[in-house]
Amino acid sequence: MNNRRHQTIPTLIWHSIIQTMVLAVLAGLLISFIYGFVHYYKDTREHIEDLAVLLTISASIEDSTDIVDEQMQFLSKKEQGIESILFYTTSQPIVDANQLRDDWKNALFANRVSFNYPVVGDPTNKIISPKEDALVGYLNITLNVATLRENWVKKNLPLWLITTLLAIMWALFILRKLNWPSKDIANLTIACDMVIKNPELEHLPLIQQRFEFQELTKIKQAFIALFDRLQIAKQDYQALAVFEQQLHHKDVSLDVQLHNFQSMITHELKTSLNAIVGGLQLLDDDKLSHEQKDAVDIIQEGSDKLVVTLEQIIQLNQIQKGQISLHVHEFNPLQLIADLLADFEPAIKKKGLTLVSQVHHTDYILEGDAERIQQILAILISNAIKFTPAGQIAIASQLIHFDTSNRWQISVKDTGIGIDSNFIEDIFNPFFQVDSSQTRQYEGSGIGLPVVKQMTQLMGASIEVESTLGVGTTFTVTIPLSNQHQSQQQQHLHGLKVIYFYYHEKGLLVDELQHLGAEVVCYQHEQLIIDEMQKTQFDMLMFAEDVFPRKAALLASRIRAAETEYRTLLVFWYPQQQAQYLADFEFGLKTAGIDYCEVAKYEDKALSDLLKSWLTWA
Repeated sequence: MNNRRHQTIPTLIWHSIIQTMVLAVLAGLLISFIYGFVHYYKDTREHIEDLAVLLTISASIEDSTDIVDEQMQFLSKKEQGIESILFYTTSQPIVDANQLRDDWKNALFANRVSFNYPVVGDPTNKIISPKEDALVGYLNITLNVATLRENWVKKNLPLWLITTLLAIMWALFILRKLNWPSKDIANLTIACDMVIKNPELEHLPLIQQRFEFQELTKIKQAFIALFDRLQIAKQDYQALAVFEQQLHHKDVSLDVQLHNFQSMITHELKTSLNAIVGGLQLLDDDKLSHEQKDAVDIIQEGSDKLVVTLEQIIQLNQIQKGQISLHVHEFNPLQLIADLLADFEPAIKKKGLTLVSQVHHTDYILEGDAERIQQILAILISNAIKFTPAGQIAIASQLIHFDTSNRWQISVKDTGIGIDSNFIEDIFNPFFQVDSSQTRQYEGSGIGLPVVKQMTQLMGASIEVESTLGVGTTFTVTIPLSNQHQSQQQQHLHGLKVIYFYYHEKGLLVDELQHLGAEVVCYQHEQLIIDEMQKTQFDMLMFAEDVFPRKAALLASRIRAAETEYRTLLVFWYPQQQAQYLADFEFGLKTAGIDYCEVAKYEDKALSDLLKSWLTWA
C-alpha cells in the first residue's frame, strides 16, 4: 500500500528548485576546486622549476656558496609553498614516488612533493677538462602541497561565497517566476475543494488567474465545462427521477385498474356464461324440433368452449398472482391415467384416431396434487387430438424411485402436424398462435399450454417438447413426488392463531397456513377485524397481497391505538412484482405499527420457519 503523502505543485516546485540549487552549488564548488587548484598547482610547479634553474646556475659557479645560501633563504621565506631547499652531492638523485605521478593526482591527494635538479660545473672554467665529469650534485626542492591547498582555498573563499550568493539570488528569482503559475494552480485547487466538499453546489466559485498561462486556461475552461455538464446531468437526473416517480404511481394505478378489470370482466363473463348454460339446461328437448335441437347443440358446444377458455384465463391469472395452491393427497397414477383415457375415448373414436397406453410400472401409491396433474395431462391430450388429423396418440408413464421421493414421467405423443422449431419456445406464451390468421384451420385461444407451463412450475415439475414438422409432437412432463410413507405433513404451525385481512381474494397463503396447522380467520372489512381482535387474542394479523399499503397502514394504526396489554404481530405480504417498490411503502407501514413487510411465501418449510423466527423475536 502506498503511504506517501500527497504534495502540491508549489511544494514540488520549491523542493525541486532547492534540490537543484544545492546540487548546482556543490557541483560548482567541487569542479572549481578541482580545476582551479590543479591549474594553480601546475603553475606553482613550473615556477619552482624556473627558480631551480636559477639556483643550479648559481650553484655551478665557483665560490658562490654564500650567494646560493642567501638565495635559498630568500626563496624559503617568500615562497610559502616551499618547505625546504637542499643541496647534496651524490652520483644518483634521491627519487620521490610522488614526483613520478601526474599533476592532478599530486594536487588532490599528495601532501608533499620533492623535485631534484642536477648541478653541473661551469663549462666556461678552463681548469676542468671537458672529458672530466662536470656533475657537482643535486638540488632538492620539497613543495608542501597541503599548505598550497590551504592557502588557495583561503584565497578563493570570498569568490566562492560571492558565486554561491549569486546562485541563490538567481534561484530565488526563478522560484518567484515559477510561483506565478503555482498561485493560479492554488486558486484552481481551492475551487476544486469547494466543489468536492459541497455536493449540492449549484454555481461554480470564481477562479482568479493573475497570469494567462495557456495550459492553465485550458484546464480552467475544461473544469468549467465539466461542471456545467454535471449541472445539466443533475437536472436531467432530477427530471428523470420525477418522471420515474410519476411512472411508478401510474404503474401502481394501472396494476390496480388491471386487477379490478380482470376481476370485473371474469366475473361478468362467468355470470353471463352461467346464465347461458343454465338456460340451455332448462330447455325441454322433447318440445324442440330437430332444427332447434341442432341449434341448441351448437350453442351448447360453443358455450362449453367459452367456459373452458374462461376458466383457463382465470386460472392463468391466479397462478401469476400466486393465488393457486396445491392440495397434496394420495392418488394412484394408474387410476388417474385410466380416468383420462375414459374421458377422451369418445372424442378420439369420433376423429378416427388410435389411443395407446404404455405404462412401465406397477400399481403404486403416490402423493401429490392429482387434480392439477390430471388438468395438465387433459390439456396435452386435448391438444394432441386437435392437431392430429390421422394416426395415433400414445400416453407413456414411467416411475423412477429414490430413497425418499419418486419422479413420475408422463409423455403424450401424437402423429399430428408437428410444430416448427422456430416456435417451440413461443407456444408457452399466452394467446400465442402458430397460425394467427383469421382463416386458420385449428381453433383455440392459446391459453392451454401457458397454463400447463405455469402449473408445472408451481409443482416444481418440468416440461419438455420434441417436435418435427409433419411428423408429430411429444410433450414430456417430469413431476417430483413424495413416497406415501414419507409424505405425512407435520403440523409445524399447530396452535398458531392468525387473523387474515384481504381485499378481494384470500389467495394461496390461507391454504398453506391451514395446511401447516394454523388456525386462520379471514375478514374483508376493517371493523370486523377490530371487533374480532377485541374478543380474541391472535398471534398474528396478516394483510393479504391484494391489500393496498395505505389501507393496511390505516388499519394498523387503529389496531395499535386500541391495544392495551397484548400486542399482536402485524405482517404485510406483498407480491414479488412489487418488490422493486418496497422502499416506497415500507417506511410508512412500519411507522403505522406493522412489524414485517415480506414477499409472500408458499413453500411449507420456508413459510413455517419464517413465521417461527418472527414469533421467537417477538
